[in-house]
Amino acid sequence: MTQQDIRPAARVAAPVALAPSDPPPVRRPLISYVLPVYNEQDGITAFHTELTAAFAGRPDLDFEMVYVNDGSSDGSLAILQDLAQQDDRVRVVDFARNFGHQIAITAGLDIAKGDAVIVMDTDLQDPPRVSLELVDAWREGAEIVHARRRSRQDTAFKRTTAHMFYRLLRSWTEVDIPVDTGDFRLLDRRVADELRKYRERSRFVRGIVASMGYRQKEVPFDRDERFAGETKYPLRKMARLAVDGVTSFSTVPLKLITRLGFVVLALSLLGIVYALAMKFFRPDITVSGWTMLMVVVLFLGGTQMLSLGVLGSYIGRIYSEAQGRPLYLVREVIGDRDEDRRDGRGGV
Repeated sequence: MTQQDIRPAARVAAPVALAPSDPPPVRRPLISYVLPVYNEQDGITAFHTELTAAFAGRPDLDFEMVYVNDGSSDGSLAILQDLAQQDDRVRVVDFARNFGHQIAITAGLDIAKGDAVIVMDTDLQDPPRVSLELVDAWREGAEIVHARRRSRQDTAFKRTTAHMFYRLLRSWTEVDIPVDTGDFRLLDRRVADELRKYRERSRFVRGIVASMGYRQKEVPFDRDERFAGETKYPLRKMARLAVDGVTSFSTVPLKLITRLGFVVLALSLLGIVYALAMKFFRPDITVSGWTMLMVVVLFLGGTQMLSLGVLGSYIGRIYSEAQGRPLYLVREVIGDRDEDRRDGRGGV
């Protein structure tokens, strides 16, 4: 046997004990808050403090806050800019002008990226602690969670008109809009993405959400009184919102015109019968009929003007939709991150 034939025996590799790999970290659900702001400089800081304090009790969740400055004319924007610098969970959408509360909600939904999105006002009438009850209902399987007002700290006039409005709206519309619920609600990510497809200008968000279906649930709460400042929904804006709600989800006003036409026709026939009877049976007391003529003309004229006004409301909505203008214009988004941006959102 030669030396070349002598080879060292192959080494058998000893088994290496592998350390058990750590399980991947569990991603916590991200909850986005959409927070419209209009001239709320006296209450924003207090609201933000109370909201973040509520977060402290939920380490199982991540949060982001999307404040939408709806063209405020006071110092609200400066306060929001300071909050964005101090808290990296804050983003601020600054409108070029005032576009209205419902459009501000839409812009916030376009920006929010959470697994669930909560819409609420910043006047502390909607308690931040209640928003976490909405989250619990969502984690139990609900896809839309409405915060229903069990009681409210408002004037008697406000409570009465709100009570009448919600019930009248529910009886008139073709969709089941929950009574005593405003825009304080939670939307699942899927629902929020679908809601972004609704781009009409005369928006009634609570009606749109109610018409979408999905698994809906209500959480009752007691609404507090405003922390500071004055209401941003005076009677004029409430009336406009009521008109938007009715004309967006109901054709009842058009049907009322038809019914009113039948009533006027019946009254006109009675007037004709009366006039003919007086002519044939009491010709001696028959006069020129000036009073009857004026009553009929004024009544019919008022009915026609009312009918034209209702028709004009619907035609005006058609005109606004046909223009196809952007819903809103954003001056800047403070605290935005490039990786968080989504195409096709702002200003459409």
